[in-house]
Amino acid sequence: MVAATDPHVPIPGSERRPAPDARRVSPVNPEERVTVSVQVRRKAGAQLTNLAQLGATRPRDRQRPDRAAQATEHAADQADLGLVEQFAKRHGLKKEGFIPPRTLQFSGTAQQMSEAFGTQLSVYEHQGDTYRGREGHVCVPRNLVGVVERVSGLTTRQLAQPRLRQRLRETSSFQPSKIAQLYNFPADADGSGTCIGIIELGGGYQQSDLDMFFQGMGLTTPTVVDVGVDGATNDYGPDPRADAEVALDIQIAGAVAPGAKIAVYFAPNTEQGFIDAVNAAVFDTDNRPSVLSISWGADEDTSWTTAGRNGLDVAFTNAATAGVSVLAAAGDNGSNDSVGDGLAHCDFPASDPFVIACGGTTLQTDDIGQPTSEIVWNDGFGDATGGGVSLVFPPPSWQADSGIPANVNDGTTFGRGLPDITGDADPNTGYDVVVGGSWTVVGGTSAVAPLYAGLFARIIGQVGFPLGFVTPYLYFVGSNGSNVFYDVSTGDNSVPPAPGYNADVGWDACSGLGRIDGTQLLSVV
Repeated sequence: MVAATDPHVPIPGSERRPAPDARRVSPVNPEERVTVSVQVRRKAGAQLTNLAQLGATRPRDRQRPDRAAQATEHAADQADLGLVEQFAKRHGLKKEGFIPPRTLQFSGTAQQMSEAFGTQLSVYEHQGDTYRGREGHVCVPRNLVGVVERVSGLTTRQLAQPRLRQRLRETSSFQPSKIAQLYNFPADADGSGTCIGIIELGGGYQQSDLDMFFQGMGLTTPTVVDVGVDGATNDYGPDPRADAEVALDIQIAGAVAPGAKIAVYFAPNTEQGFIDAVNAAVFDTDNRPSVLSISWGADEDTSWTTAGRNGLDVAFTNAATAGVSVLAAAGDNGSNDSVGDGLAHCDFPASDPFVIACGGTTLQTDDIGQPTSEIVWNDGFGDATGGGVSLVFPPPSWQADSGIPANVNDGTTFGRGLPDITGDADPNTGYDVVVGGSWTVVGGTSAVAPLYAGLFARIIGQVGFPLGFVTPYLYFVGSNGSNVFYDVSTGDNSVPPAPGYNADVGWDACSGLGRIDGTQLLSVV
């Protein structure tokens, strides 16, 4: 509890606890360099878009958003920015830059940061890794209460996990183009003139892997642009699992939309890196991605601080108003999302209402390996599609008639339901990709986000306008007798001892609206 005379006041939602089983080793070196991202409140009187109303409008009937105009509309007041800069200067912090629309970056020593933000920085050890962390709240002077919404970067604790599963190529597998054909993606569109943005929180790729893969697909290797955020780069080698994620994302998106440019935003796997990467992509006026694919996540209610989760939600709100569609993997550990406490949890950012959450299916095949139908992906041993009912986001208006069940933990809590859509994710019916010079098979809901990002790019290239925030419209067409969705009504995502959710006719909390028929979606946008 901060006394009335204390010059530091806690930022609401910034409280952080150590990771379970983490051990505090020592204070940090007071001279260690630290860079923070400080999110400032939006200027007063901003005319914000009614996103629910926008999203329910057919994409071709919308006004086309201008990124520069949106950045201005969502910007902070110059007086507020000045107050924050003065505060930083008093503490000896150096301004390093600005991430649109309202995030300032400052650097300084660990001691300067601790004094500026009223928190002690320490070295922690957890599961063989060490990280810089903190406990309790981040604080600011009273004149910045309400002005500063979030301070990220004080901790280097890894946040998210790639949502993929890898298998030997001995299992049944498919080229991404085969899945696109099965899902009736528009055959005469290749995404030319568009850009797909991919968020990566670790790992990297080898150009030789991309060339080998696309040559094997009979395609020209697409243009891939690396964008570094918060000092991160294309870093192939140290983390093979992250490398497999990067390869999966680029190769699936590129195979589905071979005419699209791909911009890969490499960022540190921290709260700061995740949020800064999304904002950097949304307001990237050089590459101008019209769709973002995110295959990383963490459970929404135990891994994130409230301020950090709100900060990423703001970034997705920015994406929605700027006309950028965002797709994210719903998780690969079923209803419990790898928390391990016997309760159901949802994966974030998939649970954010301004993100299209992508769940997973298993392709059922005949005796010669040809797909015949789909069921919810659940191998019975802990690998299963994420989904469920959010504990932190209320039900959005566009899900009012979806029949969202009560949360299975208590039977009474109602929240945002996910996933929204689903697609092949079972590694046993997974995707052929190249990692480290070798062909392998990868699945997980990580595969579904870039798959549909490629579809969106195909459609955008064909119609000549962005789909933007389209989730409410998907629910509208899904409830009005269209053929846009193939309903997946068999299976569940239970991973005992956590309770799960059952598939049913129509939307449900493990397969969403179903699998998209790409040509049918093109016909209604």
